Amino acid sequence: MSLTLRTAEPGDAQRLLDIYAPYVLRTAVTFEYEVPSLEEFRRRIDNVLKKYPYLAAEEDGQIVGYAYLSAFHPRAAYGWCAETSVYVDMDRRGRGAGRMLYEELERIAAAQHLTNLIACIAYAPEEDTHLSNDSVRFHEHMGYRMAARLHQCGYKFDTWYDMVYMEKMIGAHKKAPETVTPFPELW
Repeated sequence: MSLTLRTAEPGDAQRLLDIYAPYVLRTAVTFEYEVPSLEEFRRRIDNVLKKYPYLAAEEDGQIVGYAYLSAFHPRAAYGWCAETSVYVDMDRRGRGAGRMLYEELERIAAAQHLTNLIACIAYAPEEDTHLSNDSVRFHEHMGYRMAARLHQCGYKFDTWYDMVYMEKMIGAHKKAPETVTPFPELW
């Protein structure tokens, strides 16, 4: 498998939505109940790209996964933290696309002067057909550590699920941190 990475664009929305929709419809990985419209998904991509990276992984010219950063919290003091998200085509999981996407996100985030990456992950106290804890295991493998657990805070498919926050420090926490550079200014 030969994977390449590139910046995703709003024009990629249909393919990215095709990857995301099964997670909405068949899993509790995301707590969204309905698949967003194509226009809404385009807006999401465009909004992320104003400040953060939104990456697509391609294999033989077809997007097989994507990952992006977004604001962890809107208040200014959280400006050096970003939330991570990754989705890989269900038929292509476990082949390295998620790792490759995350490694590049981390490289870009460090160049932006971000210090903390935070993953907000649905967690199954007892794994079931809608949710395994593979995402937690993936993040542990990528060097994230457990930071918090919210109990029975998400309800989907007639089941209450937990939410965990995992974090990874990628930069020094200086007394006077450098200003975060918006993603478009890095190129």
